Amino acid sequence: MSLEASLTAKARALKAAGDLDAALDCYRRAVAAAPSSGAAEHNLAANLGNMELYSEAAEAASRAIAKGHDAPETRLVRARAREGLGDLAGAEADYRAALAKRPAYVEALSGLAHLTWVATGDVGAALAVLPAQDAPPIALIRARLLTGAGRLEDAYAAVEPLARLAPREPAAQVEAAKLAAPVDPARAVAHAERAFALVPHDPRVICVLAESLLAAGDAARAARLVEGVAAKIPDDQGVLALLATAWRLTNDPRYADLAQRDELVGSHAIATPPGWPDLDTYLADLATSLNALHEGRAPPLGQSVRHGTQTKQSLLRSRDPAIMAFFQAVDAPIRQHLAALGQGDHPTKRRKRGGYRLAGAWSVNLSAGGFHTDHVHPEGWLSSAFYVQLPPAVESPGKAGWLRFGKPGLPTRPTLEPERWIKPAPGRLALFPSWMWHGVEPFEGEGRRLTIAFDLLPSQG
Repeated sequence: MSLEASLTAKARALKAAGDLDAALDCYRRAVAAAPSSGAAEHNLAANLGNMELYSEAAEAASRAIAKGHDAPETRLVRARAREGLGDLAGAEADYRAALAKRPAYVEALSGLAHLTWVATGDVGAALAVLPAQDAPPIALIRARLLTGAGRLEDAYAAVEPLARLAPREPAAQVEAAKLAAPVDPARAVAHAERAFALVPHDPRVICVLAESLLAAGDAARAARLVEGVAAKIPDDQGVLALLATAWRLTNDPRYADLAQRDELVGSHAIATPPGWPDLDTYLADLATSLNALHEGRAPPLGQSVRHGTQTKQSLLRSRDPAIMAFFQAVDAPIRQHLAALGQGDHPTKRRKRGGYRLAGAWSVNLSAGGFHTDHVHPEGWLSSAFYVQLPPAVESPGKAGWLRFGKPGLPTRPTLEPERWIKPAPGRLALFPSWMWHGVEPFEGEGRRLTIAFDLLPSQG
């Protein structure tokens, strides 16, 4: 085995284990060991893309193509990197080049359709990218686009034939159940029951059945199902959100202890970072830096943003001085919040280990009519919202543009309303459990609502 092959095999094992930094070192060494290898450059580019190092990923993919490795996969890697850098025209060219080489390449079709949606906000244009067929992968892409456009009945109609033609395929039934819940809860339950009968011990299937039951009004059975899952995976944020919803609907006294403690939610001011004369000047510079990162006209699919945009590359990778200063400025408020959170066996408190680490950071820019649908952050422990710029509407009666908590992001019978709000203010950081349902009230009028959000995970102090 050559040195390049040996290093590549080691890198793949490290990548599979989740150690992308160590894998990156092996891929770099593989390129050095075989400087004429386009495949080595491709592997390096793919790993860099997974790490959201998009500039380096695009450069490595370009070198791979120049060295003769002009495969559809390499075009896909460069397309995603260019999209991450905000080069939407370059990304489109690479997606189309990949499809010219392999017309049925599902990943490239999905990427081009998503890019078209983000760039134009035109779901018809995005759907036109897809071939006129009902193969499962294409139907699922079509359903995601329709869901993003708010066409929920059409989204369910896109996947219903898959579930009907594959009654013993759990994945098809799960997708159909999730899409049916907002439009036909009885059908959602039927799909979910079929999946549950096939794989009764699968936590994801159990949770989808619970969601369907909540939509249909059977919160008592939903609570029993979710309690069983929570006993096995007690730190799963999505499961905790379902548990809170079911307990609230059944008037379970445990809900108050889980979700209504004052110390769980906080709002904290940051100090002016070193190098800026005052907070207003710093926030203005931060807004300039963030606005340069916002591209397109529509939010990414599968996100909570409506009538606004969301940055693609993690802000943790930024070398912009104002953005780097932000993460230093929020350290003191975060530690203040952790201290106030206290100790105990509460699902959020019991994970405290004295410190924290950042796990993803992004910016959202909402325009008139903008809001966030209610959601949770499944990969987090604590989540956040930092206010950079706000529209005048936040000062008007009605809580326009305010952060709200407690309204589930899934259909329930009866409907549940928010339980608490935070009024945003420039320079303030809101912190709350990642499992807690949260959204943003719509606002109208002039101005934009520019924010930074990030998730935290516990670590040793």
